[in-house]
Amino acid sequence: MKLALRTLILLLVRLLGWPRIQRVRKQPEEKPRILLLRPDHLGDMVLATPVLDALRAQLPEAHIAMMVGPWSSAIVERHPALDELIPCAFPGFQRASQHPLAPYMLLFKLAKQLRAGNYDVAINLRPDFWWGAALVYLAGIPRRIGYALPPATSFLSCALPFPEHQHSTFYNLELASVGLQALGQPPLETPFTPERYPLRFEPTEQERQWVAQTLHDAGIAPEAPVVVIHPGTGGSVKLWRSEAWATCANQLQASYPSLRFVLTGTPKERPLLEEVAEGMVTQPLCISDSSVGQLAALLQRASLVMGVDNGPLHLAVTQDVPSIRIFGPTDSRIFGPWGAPARHRVITSTQRCPGCPSIPCGRLDFTAEELPQHPCVRVVSEESVLALARNILSPVNDAHNTSSRS
Repeated sequence: MKLALRTLILLLVRLLGWPRIQRVRKQPEEKPRILLLRPDHLGDMVLATPVLDALRAQLPEAHIAMMVGPWSSAIVERHPALDELIPCAFPGFQRASQHPLAPYMLLFKLAKQLRAGNYDVAINLRPDFWWGAALVYLAGIPRRIGYALPPATSFLSCALPFPEHQHSTFYNLELASVGLQALGQPPLETPFTPERYPLRFEPTEQERQWVAQTLHDAGIAPEAPVVVIHPGTGGSVKLWRSEAWATCANQLQASYPSLRFVLTGTPKERPLLEEVAEGMVTQPLCISDSSVGQLAALLQRASLVMGVDNGPLHLAVTQDVPSIRIFGPTDSRIFGPWGAPARHRVITSTQRCPGCPSIPCGRLDFTAEELPQHPCVRVVSEESVLALARNILSPVNDAHNTSSRS
Protein backbone atom coordinates (compact mmCIF):
# COMPACT_ATOMS: atom_id res chain seq x y z
CA MET A 1 0.00 0.00 0.00
CA LYS A 2 2.80 2.40 0.95
CA LEU A 3 4.73 1.64 -2.25
CA ALA A 4 1.58 2.08 -4.37
CA LEU A 5 0.91 5.45 -2.75
CA ARG A 6 4.46 6.60 -3.42
CA THR A 7 4.30 5.45 -7.06
CA LEU A 8 1.04 7.30 -7.60
CA ILE A 9 2.22 10.55 -6.01
CA LEU A 10 5.57 10.52 -7.81
CA LEU A 11 3.71 10.12 -11.08
CA LEU A 12 1.70 13.19 -10.11
CA VAL A 13 4.95 15.04 -9.35
CA ARG A 14 6.26 14.16 -12.81
CA LEU A 15 3.10 15.47 -14.47
CA LEU A 16 2.89 18.69 -12.44
CA GLY A 17 6.60 19.48 -12.68
CA TRP A 18 7.06 18.75 -16.39
CA PRO A 19 5.66 22.06 -17.77
CA ARG A 20 7.79 24.10 -15.37
CA ILE A 21 10.95 22.16 -16.25
CA GLN A 22 10.32 22.90 -19.94
CA ARG A 23 9.89 26.62 -19.31
CA VAL A 24 12.95 27.25 -17.16
CA ARG A 25 15.72 25.87 -19.37
CA LYS A 26 18.18 28.78 -19.46
CA GLN A 27 21.81 29.75 -19.43
CA PRO A 28 23.35 29.91 -15.95
CA GLU A 29 23.66 33.32 -14.35
CA GLU A 30 27.03 35.10 -14.24
CA LYS A 31 26.86 34.61 -10.47
CA PRO A 32 25.23 31.18 -10.37
CA ARG A 33 22.93 30.11 -7.55
CA ILE A 34 23.74 26.63 -6.26
CA LEU A 35 21.53 24.52 -4.00
CA LEU A 36 22.96 21.53 -2.11
CA LEU A 37 20.78 18.95 -0.36
CA ARG A 38 22.09 16.76 2.48
CA PRO A 39 19.43 15.40 4.87
CA ASP A 40 21.70 13.28 7.07
CA HIS A 41 22.93 13.47 10.62
CA LEU A 42 26.19 14.79 12.07
CA GLY A 43 28.77 12.39 10.62
CA ASP A 44 27.51 12.45 7.03
CA MET A 45 27.29 16.24 7.20
CA VAL A 46 30.92 16.49 8.30
CA LEU A 47 31.88 14.28 5.35
CA ALA A 48 30.11 16.72 3.00
CA THR A 49 32.04 19.82 4.11
CA PRO A 50 34.80 19.55 1.46
CA VAL A 51 32.17 20.26 -1.20
CA LEU A 52 31.58 23.76 0.17
CA ASP A 53 35.25 24.73 0.01
CA ALA A 54 35.65 23.15 -3.44
CA LEU A 55 32.68 25.03 -4.91
CA ARG A 56 33.71 28.33 -3.35
CA ALA A 57 37.29 28.00 -4.63
CA GLN A 58 36.09 27.51 -8.19
CA LEU A 59 33.12 29.91 -8.11
CA PRO A 60 34.00 32.69 -5.68
CA GLU A 61 31.04 34.83 -6.80
CA ALA A 62 28.41 32.08 -6.62
CA HIS A 63 25.55 32.02 -4.15
CA ILE A 64 25.79 28.68 -2.31
CA ALA A 65 22.77 27.48 -0.36
CA MET A 66 22.42 24.22 1.55
CA MET A 67 19.25 22.50 2.71
CA VAL A 68 19.95 20.43 5.83
CA GLY A 69 18.12 18.90 8.75
CA PRO A 70 18.04 20.86 12.03
CA TRP A 71 19.78 17.85 13.61
CA SER A 72 22.99 18.60 11.69
CA SER A 73 22.81 22.29 10.82
CA ALA A 74 25.46 23.18 13.44
CA ILE A 75 28.11 21.52 11.26
CA VAL A 76 27.70 23.91 8.32
CA GLU A 77 25.96 27.00 9.68
CA ARG A 78 29.31 28.67 10.44
CA HIS A 79 31.10 27.43 7.30
CA PRO A 80 32.68 30.45 5.56
CA ALA A 81 31.81 29.18 2.07
CA LEU A 82 28.06 28.96 2.76
CA ASP A 83 25.77 31.90 1.91
CA GLU A 84 22.40 30.46 2.86
CA LEU A 85 21.26 27.71 5.20
CA ILE A 86 17.80 26.27 4.61
CA PRO A 87 16.57 24.11 7.52
CA CYS A 88 14.27 21.23 6.63
CA ALA A 89 12.85 18.47 8.81
CA PHE A 90 13.37 15.91 6.07
CA PRO A 91 10.95 12.95 6.19
CA GLY A 92 12.52 9.65 7.11
CA PHE A 93 15.43 11.21 9.04
CA GLN A 94 13.65 12.28 12.23
CA ARG A 95 13.63 8.79 13.81
CA ALA A 96 9.94 9.29 14.62
CA SER A 97 6.65 8.05 13.17
CA GLN A 98 4.69 10.30 10.82
CA HIS A 99 1.49 10.37 8.78
CA PRO A 100 1.83 8.50 5.43
CA LEU A 101 0.97 11.66 3.49
CA ALA A 102 3.27 13.98 5.49
CA PRO A 103 6.36 13.55 3.23
CA TYR A 104 4.37 14.47 0.13
CA MET A 105 2.60 17.44 1.73
CA LEU A 106 6.03 18.78 2.73
CA LEU A 107 7.35 18.07 -0.77
CA PHE A 108 4.79 20.36 -2.44
CA LYS A 109 5.16 23.06 0.22
CA LEU A 110 8.95 23.24 -0.04
CA ALA A 111 8.97 23.08 -3.85
CA LYS A 112 6.97 26.29 -3.89
CA GLN A 113 9.44 27.86 -1.45
CA LEU A 114 12.46 26.82 -3.54
CA ARG A 115 11.05 28.30 -6.75
CA ALA A 116 11.56 31.74 -5.27
CA GLY A 117 15.29 30.98 -4.94
CA ASN A 118 15.84 30.89 -8.73
CA TYR A 119 18.59 28.31 -8.38
CA ASP A 120 20.64 27.42 -11.45
CA VAL A 121 21.67 23.99 -10.23
CA ALA A 122 20.67 21.60 -7.45
CA ILE A 123 23.01 18.85 -6.27
CA ASN A 124 21.38 15.96 -4.42
CA LEU A 125 24.35 14.88 -2.29
CA ARG A 126 22.83 11.77 -0.72
CA PRO A 127 22.98 9.02 -3.36
CA ASP A 128 19.67 7.28 -2.57
CA PHE A 129 17.60 10.35 -1.64
CA TRP A 130 14.71 10.12 -4.11
CA TRP A 131 12.61 12.62 -2.11
CA GLY A 132 15.25 15.31 -2.65
CA ALA A 133 15.39 14.58 -6.38
CA ALA A 134 11.60 14.88 -6.61
CA LEU A 135 11.74 18.15 -4.65
CA VAL A 136 14.19 19.96 -6.95
CA TYR A 137 12.31 18.66 -10.00
CA LEU A 138 9.00 19.98 -8.72
CA ALA A 139 10.74 23.28 -7.84
CA GLY A 140 11.69 23.65 -11.52
CA ILE A 141 15.45 23.90 -10.98
CA PRO A 142 16.93 23.45 -14.49
CA ARG A 143 20.06 21.46 -13.62
CA ARG A 144 19.49 18.61 -11.17
CA ILE A 145 22.51 16.45 -10.35
CA GLY A 146 22.43 13.10 -8.56
CA TYR A 147 23.07 9.39 -8.86
CA ALA A 148 20.99 7.13 -11.10
CA LEU A 149 19.29 5.22 -8.30
CA PRO A 150 15.55 4.65 -8.80
CA PRO A 151 13.10 6.23 -8.25
CA ALA A 152 15.26 9.38 -8.24
CA THR A 153 16.66 8.90 -11.75
CA SER A 154 13.68 10.24 -13.69
CA PHE A 155 13.71 13.51 -11.71
CA LEU A 156 17.35 14.34 -12.51
CA SER A 157 18.67 16.22 -15.53
CA CYS A 158 22.04 14.51 -15.04
CA ALA A 159 21.99 11.08 -13.38
CA LEU A 160 25.45 9.58 -12.81
CA PRO A 161 26.15 5.85 -12.69
CA PHE A 162 26.59 4.92 -9.04
CA PRO A 163 30.11 3.58 -8.29
CA GLU A 164 29.83 1.18 -5.36
CA HIS A 165 32.21 1.02 -2.40
CA GLN A 166 33.58 4.54 -2.76
CA HIS A 167 33.95 6.84 0.22
CA SER A 168 30.99 9.06 1.10
CA THR A 169 33.12 12.16 0.55
CA PHE A 170 34.08 10.85 -2.89
CA TYR A 171 30.39 10.70 -3.79
CA ASN A 172 29.87 14.28 -2.59
CA LEU A 173 32.82 15.57 -4.58
CA GLU A 174 31.94 13.67 -7.76
CA LEU A 175 28.43 15.12 -7.74
CA ALA A 176 29.77 18.63 -7.08
CA SER A 177 32.24 18.25 -9.94
CA VAL A 178 29.45 17.33 -12.36
CA GLY A 179 27.41 20.23 -11.00
CA LEU A 180 30.23 22.60 -11.89
CA GLN A 181 30.38 21.18 -15.41
CA ALA A 182 26.62 21.70 -15.76
CA LEU A 183 27.32 25.39 -15.12
CA GLY A 184 29.98 25.49 -17.83
CA GLN A 185 32.88 25.28 -15.37
CA PRO A 186 35.85 22.89 -15.34
CA PRO A 187 35.45 19.78 -13.16
CA LEU A 188 37.14 19.48 -9.79
CA GLU A 189 40.77 18.42 -9.79
CA THR A 190 41.29 14.71 -9.25
CA PRO A 191 42.04 12.42 -7.54
CA PHE A 192 39.69 13.21 -4.68
CA THR A 193 41.90 12.85 -1.60
CA PRO A 194 41.70 14.07 2.02
CA GLU A 195 44.83 16.14 1.46
CA ARG A 196 43.29 18.02 -1.46
CA TYR A 197 39.75 18.18 -0.07
CA PRO A 198 39.94 18.11 3.75
CA LEU A 199 37.00 18.06 6.16
CA ARG A 200 36.33 21.36 7.92
CA PHE A 201 34.82 22.52 11.18
CA GLU A 202 36.30 25.39 13.20
CA PRO A 203 35.52 25.76 16.92
CA THR A 204 35.42 29.32 18.21
CA GLU A 205 37.74 30.84 20.77
CA GLN A 206 34.83 30.93 23.22
CA GLU A 207 34.34 27.18 22.75
CA ARG A 208 38.05 26.57 23.35
CA GLN A 209 37.84 28.64 26.53
CA TRP A 210 34.86 26.55 27.65
CA VAL A 211 36.99 23.42 27.25
CA ALA A 212 39.91 24.93 29.15
CA GLN A 213 37.63 25.92 32.03
CA THR A 214 35.82 22.57 32.07
CA LEU A 215 39.08 20.63 32.21
CA HIS A 216 40.47 22.99 34.85
CA ASP A 217 37.38 22.49 37.01
CA ALA A 218 37.88 18.71 36.67
CA GLY A 219 41.49 19.00 37.85
CA ILE A 220 43.00 18.25 34.45
CA ALA A 221 46.17 20.28 33.95
CA PRO A 222 46.76 22.12 30.65
CA GLU A 223 49.79 19.95 29.87
CA ALA A 224 48.12 16.60 30.72
CA PRO A 225 47.54 14.27 27.74
CA VAL A 226 43.83 13.59 27.29
CA VAL A 227 42.10 10.59 25.72
CA VAL A 228 38.50 11.10 24.65
CA ILE A 229 36.22 8.07 24.34
CA HIS A 230 32.89 8.53 22.55
CA PRO A 231 31.27 5.09 22.97
CA GLY A 232 27.75 5.91 21.70
CA THR A 233 26.25 5.86 18.23
CA GLY A 234 22.89 5.98 16.45
CA GLY A 235 22.47 2.22 16.01
CA SER A 236 22.73 -0.20 18.96
CA VAL A 237 24.27 -2.90 16.78
CA LYS A 238 27.33 -0.66 16.27
CA LEU A 239 28.08 -0.41 20.01
CA TRP A 240 31.14 -2.04 21.55
CA ARG A 241 31.07 -3.55 25.06
CA SER A 242 31.09 -1.02 27.92
CA GLU A 243 33.41 -3.23 29.94
CA ALA A 244 35.80 -3.37 26.97
CA TRP A 245 36.10 0.42 26.90
CA ALA A 246 36.75 0.39 30.65
CA THR A 247 39.39 -2.35 30.31
CA CYS A 248 41.21 -0.41 27.60
CA ALA A 249 41.14 2.77 29.66
CA ASN A 250 42.48 0.95 32.74
CA GLN A 251 45.33 -0.71 30.86
CA LEU A 252 46.30 2.51 29.10
CA GLN A 253 46.20 4.32 32.45
CA ALA A 254 48.56 1.71 33.89
CA SER A 255 50.96 2.09 30.97
CA TYR A 256 50.75 5.89 30.81
CA PRO A 257 49.98 7.23 34.31
CA SER A 258 49.77 10.85 33.14
CA LEU A 259 46.75 10.16 30.90
CA ARG A 260 43.39 11.69 31.73
CA PHE A 261 40.19 10.30 30.25
CA VAL A 262 37.06 12.12 29.11
CA LEU A 263 33.89 10.26 28.10
CA THR A 264 31.55 12.14 25.76
CA GLY A 265 28.03 11.56 24.51
CA THR A 266 24.54 13.00 24.16
CA PRO A 267 22.18 13.47 27.12
CA LYS A 268 20.46 10.20 26.15
CA GLU A 269 23.83 8.44 26.21
CA ARG A 270 24.61 9.53 29.78
CA PRO A 271 23.73 6.07 31.22
CA LEU A 272 26.19 4.50 28.74
CA LEU A 273 28.95 6.87 29.85
CA GLU A 274 28.27 6.08 33.50
CA GLU A 275 28.34 2.36 32.71
CA VAL A 276 31.79 2.70 31.15
CA ALA A 277 33.00 4.96 33.96
CA GLU A 278 31.85 2.46 36.60
CA GLY A 279 34.41 -0.06 35.35
CA MET A 280 37.33 2.41 35.28
CA VAL A 281 39.89 2.50 38.09
CA THR A 282 40.40 6.26 37.79
CA GLN A 283 37.09 8.07 37.34
CA PRO A 284 36.89 9.98 34.06
CA LEU A 285 35.27 13.29 33.28
CA CYS A 286 31.86 12.61 31.69
CA ILE A 287 30.45 15.27 29.34
CA SER A 288 26.98 14.78 27.86
CA ASP A 289 25.73 18.35 27.48
CA SER A 290 28.24 19.99 25.14
CA SER A 291 27.36 21.74 21.91
CA VAL A 292 28.87 20.53 18.64
CA GLY A 293 31.36 23.39 18.75
CA GLN A 294 32.36 22.65 22.34
CA LEU A 295 32.79 18.97 21.48
CA ALA A 296 35.03 19.88 18.53
CA ALA A 297 37.14 22.10 20.77
CA LEU A 298 37.45 19.27 23.29
CA LEU A 299 38.51 16.85 20.57
CA GLN A 300 41.07 19.41 19.41
CA ARG A 301 42.60 19.29 22.89
CA ALA A 302 42.88 15.46 22.90
CA SER A 303 45.91 13.31 22.18
CA LEU A 304 43.67 10.45 21.00
CA VAL A 305 39.96 9.95 20.30
CA MET A 306 38.41 6.48 20.38
CA GLY A 307 34.93 5.26 19.50
CA VAL A 308 32.81 3.32 17.07
CA ASP A 309 31.28 4.38 13.75
CA ASN A 310 29.79 7.72 14.79
CA GLY A 311 29.71 11.42 13.90
CA PRO A 312 32.06 12.71 16.64
CA LEU A 313 34.86 10.51 15.26
CA HIS A 314 34.49 12.31 11.91
CA LEU A 315 34.51 15.58 13.85
CA ALA A 316 37.84 14.48 15.36
CA VAL A 317 39.29 14.25 11.86
CA THR A 318 38.41 17.93 11.29
CA GLN A 319 40.63 18.75 14.27
CA ASP A 320 43.50 16.56 12.97
CA VAL A 321 43.49 14.49 16.17
CA PRO A 322 44.55 10.82 15.98
CA SER A 323 41.58 8.49 16.18
CA ILE A 324 40.67 4.82 16.51
CA ARG A 325 37.23 3.54 15.55
CA ILE A 326 35.58 0.13 15.47
CA PHE A 327 33.39 -0.99 12.54
CA GLY A 328 31.03 -3.92 12.16
CA PRO A 329 27.84 -3.72 10.06
CA THR A 330 28.78 -0.51 8.26
CA ASP A 331 31.33 -0.35 5.47
CA SER A 332 34.52 1.46 6.47
CA ARG A 333 35.33 1.97 2.78
CA ILE A 334 32.31 4.27 2.61
CA PHE A 335 32.01 5.64 6.15
CA GLY A 336 35.57 5.39 7.43
CA PRO A 337 37.79 8.35 8.27
CA TRP A 338 38.46 10.89 5.51
CA GLY A 339 41.97 11.60 6.69
CA ALA A 340 45.52 10.29 6.78
CA PRO A 341 45.42 6.50 7.41
CA ALA A 342 48.44 6.74 9.70
CA ARG A 343 46.55 9.09 12.04
CA HIS A 344 43.06 7.64 11.79
CA ARG A 345 42.99 3.90 12.37
CA VAL A 346 40.09 1.53 11.76
CA ILE A 347 39.40 -1.88 13.28
CA THR A 348 36.85 -3.86 11.26
CA SER A 349 35.11 -6.90 12.66
CA THR A 350 35.58 -9.99 10.53
CA GLN A 351 32.93 -12.15 12.20
CA ARG A 352 29.76 -12.45 10.14
CA CYS A 353 26.66 -12.59 12.31
CA PRO A 354 24.18 -15.50 12.02
CA GLY A 355 21.54 -14.60 9.47
CA CYS A 356 23.59 -11.88 7.78
CA PRO A 357 24.69 -12.60 4.20
CA SER A 358 28.04 -10.89 4.59
CA ILE A 359 30.08 -8.52 6.70
CA PRO A 360 29.65 -5.62 6.52
CA CYS A 361 25.94 -6.23 6.01
CA GLY A 362 24.85 -2.58 6.09
CA ARG A 363 21.84 -3.28 8.30
CA LEU A 364 21.30 -1.19 11.46
CA ASP A 365 17.60 -1.56 12.29
CA PHE A 366 17.67 -4.53 14.65
CA THR A 367 15.16 -4.97 17.46
CA ALA A 368 16.34 -5.45 21.03
CA GLU A 369 15.42 -9.12 20.72
CA GLU A 370 17.55 -9.53 17.59
CA LEU A 371 20.69 -7.81 18.90
CA PRO A 372 22.18 -10.82 20.76
CA GLN A 373 22.34 -12.64 17.41
CA HIS A 374 24.36 -9.81 15.84
CA PRO A 375 27.55 -9.44 17.89
CA CYS A 376 29.97 -8.43 15.12
CA VAL A 377 31.20 -5.28 16.89
CA ARG A 378 31.03 -6.78 20.36
CA VAL A 379 33.44 -9.61 19.49
CA VAL A 380 36.26 -7.20 18.62
CA SER A 381 39.04 -7.80 21.15
CA GLU A 382 40.42 -5.28 23.60
CA GLU A 383 43.93 -6.30 22.53
CA SER A 384 43.38 -5.03 18.98
CA VAL A 385 42.28 -1.63 20.24
CA LEU A 386 45.04 -1.42 22.83
CA ALA A 387 47.75 -2.22 20.27
CA LEU A 388 46.73 0.74 18.10
CA ALA A 389 46.26 3.06 21.08
CA ARG A 390 49.73 2.29 22.44
CA ASN A 391 51.23 2.87 19.02
CA ILE A 392 49.66 6.33 18.91
CA LEU A 393 50.22 7.28 22.55
CA SER A 394 53.85 6.22 22.99
CA PRO A 395 55.30 9.35 21.31
CA VAL A 396 52.83 11.51 23.26
CA ASN A 397 53.89 9.94 26.54
CA ASP A 398 57.59 10.30 25.69
CA ALA A 399 57.09 14.00 24.93
CA HIS A 400 55.18 14.48 28.20
CA ASN A 401 57.93 12.76 30.22
CA THR A 402 60.61 14.88 28.55
CA SER A 403 58.62 18.05 29.30
CA SER A 404 58.14 16.99 32.93
CA ARG A 405 61.88 16.41 33.42
CA SER A 406 62.92 19.75 31.92
